[in-house]
Amino acid sequence: MDMKEMLAVVGRHIITTALFFLPQSKRIAIERRLRGKEEYRKLRQADWILISWGKSGRTWLRVMLSRFYQIKHGLSQQILLEFDNLNRRNPAIPKVLFSHNNYLRDYLQDWKTLDHFKGKKVVLLVRDPRDVAVSQFFQWKYRMRPHKKRLNEYPPHGAEISLFEFITDTKVGIPRIVDFFNGWAEFLADPANELLVIRYEDMRKDPQAVLKQLLAFVGTPGKVEEIQEAVEFADYENMKRLETKKVFWASGARVRPGDKNNPDSFKVRRAKVGGYRDYFDDRQLSIIDRFVEDNLDPVFGYNTLETREHGSANRK
Repeated sequence: MDMKEMLAVVGRHIITTALFFLPQSKRIAIERRLRGKEEYRKLRQADWILISWGKSGRTWLRVMLSRFYQIKHGLSQQILLEFDNLNRRNPAIPKVLFSHNNYLRDYLQDWKTLDHFKGKKVVLLVRDPRDVAVSQFFQWKYRMRPHKKRLNEYPPHGAEISLFEFITDTKVGIPRIVDFFNGWAEFLADPANELLVIRYEDMRKDPQAVLKQLLAFVGTPGKVEEIQEAVEFADYENMKRLETKKVFWASGARVRPGDKNNPDSFKVRRAKVGGYRDYFDDRQLSIIDRFVEDNLDPVFGYNTLETREHGSANRK
């Protein structure tokens, strides 16, 4: 964390603490806008942006990118790429903003457009909304801090809510994820926007091809052996070992298990394509699949079983 970011975090805590007398909803709104202000500062400086919904495989991709730049420029493997931290060590490494685009919208007071990304190269990482929602449930249940739940309007800490109730909730489940994807489908339709869509499912099939495509798109292509080594380092089994050993200790709690004795509390949990089907009965699956079929823009390739397994989104 650089000095500017540290000061922003400290300042945010001072302001929100000083406003203890306000209703919780007001304090949360202020904190979200302060977070958005800091993210907007980074957006203006970023060389490119990686957008995703939570639990879409961003940490896995971040580890691959980090290892690639570390190999290419001879840096330590213990520090994950975090905006400009690697750029400050070597200016040839880009400044990358990792965002879910929620705090930004609060700061800009714009929940209808994506105009703030125009003129920037954007990589949109997507994953089947059903798998995302299930993974998000376990994140909420075993890893998410109470304050983060309040901040992002998740069910309150300790709430008794079933997995099916969670993933069908309009605020945190599949409906909200589908809305998020559909907004980006409109952005994708404009040829003037520099947007690359990559799918988690395609990364699982051929991570080297996806990483090569991404690196070429953002202007930092790599050699075959560099890409291969980065992919091998971020392999699922190795990621589990790295998380258990807390190799990325300098990156905070991002890659640390909530409870080392509970596999569902790990950041790297199952990584299974279509794994959501393991948790529901036939009636529930029918409801879930029908919603996605009827509401999600087909450009992402998740509307039918066939396209989930074999399809891919349109890309530049």
